[in-house]
Amino acid sequence: AVLGTRAVPGVPMVLADDALTAIGRLARAVVDRLPQLTIVGVTGSSGKTTTKDMIGQLLARLGPTVAPPGTFNNELGLPHTVLMADERTRFLVAEMGARGGGHLTYLCGIAPPKIGVVINVGVAHIGEFGSQEAIAQAKGELVEALPEDGLAVLNVDDPLVAAMATRTKASVVGVGRSAESVVRAENVVLDEAGRAAYTLICPQGETAVTLRVAGEHQVGNTLAAAAVALHVGLPLTECGAALSALGAVSSRRMDVFDRADDVTVIDDSYNANPASTAAALRALAAMAAARPGGRRTVAVLGYHAELGDHERTGHEEVGRLAADLGVSLLIAVGENAAPIHDGATATAQWGGDSVVVSDQDAAVALLRERLRPGDVVLVKGSRYRTWQVADALRDQAEAVS
Repeated sequence: AVLGTRAVPGVPMVLADDALTAIGRLARAVVDRLPQLTIVGVTGSSGKTTTKDMIGQLLARLGPTVAPPGTFNNELGLPHTVLMADERTRFLVAEMGARGGGHLTYLCGIAPPKIGVVINVGVAHIGEFGSQEAIAQAKGELVEALPEDGLAVLNVDDPLVAAMATRTKASVVGVGRSAESVVRAENVVLDEAGRAAYTLICPQGETAVTLRVAGEHQVGNTLAAAAVALHVGLPLTECGAALSALGAVSSRRMDVFDRADDVTVIDDSYNANPASTAAALRALAAMAAARPGGRRTVAVLGYHAELGDHERTGHEEVGRLAADLGVSLLIAVGENAAPIHDGATATAQWGGDSVVVSDQDAAVALLRERLRPGDVVLVKGSRYRTWQVADALRDQAEAVS
């Protein structure tokens, strides 16, 4: 049957005055019928989907787990996730997003979490919230919803997240790379593909982890996943092995592919905000630097949406970072992304080149002219069809292979 607000001839219907409210109530009714279910809520300004995927892969080693690929983190997507669970499901990993205060409280009312994970507080959607402090207030609604016998997993390397420890009745486990982290990473090194290896240290002991996913920022995501898995009973040695086996589940999130002409492409085009773009740029620089003789770096960056009054400064900061990291060629896609170019070109001593192009097609045409064998290319943007650039590069890879 179809849930809707009006009848459609010939279609079995469940009618409701408000379909979103109805599907939320339906999802909560399903949760109430599944007493064996442990719900893990995941929030943050960036990295939610990747961390959700990682937690899902680890918990699947302990029992049937629902953690669907992709992003289902709002008042429609969360019930969609919940309705995948049944009497056999042991764990449900729920990504939870917010566009304002009260949103996470509402989502937690649909799927009450036993474990809550807060990854970071950045400036994503700051145009809707007004300030980073308001974002932190909203993200903290997740830990406020946890029961006394629950667990809050907090990234203590982020002061705004660490401060949430006072807002929960649940036990708190800090994760990160600082000494006060209960679950932490030490001896972090990157290989030539930008993948991290580190020593995982926790109350259960320590174990070596070698990641298959690219980007040093993935270390923090895996620490959060490890804290959840260890808490629910995954042995440390198996946890280390599971972390080392993690693969990409949701597409266009640090997807790396190599072309036959020795060009490497990092497709991180699903979405973008200043913090996630900074992490991707650092991964780009590290990957190029780790390869023999070093490589040229090319960053194709699109518009970052929903920054409000921070729009110009946020884009300029991204451009300055690209220049500071020594990006060889910076391509800003669209006039809205021009402040990225402005930030880069205003950076003293930068020896790279920056170009503003009108759209994705122009970016692809420029890449065809300027790419050289051995280049490492990052494609990143807030949708706006930036993914078409990555797809064109992939199509070119197939053409030359």
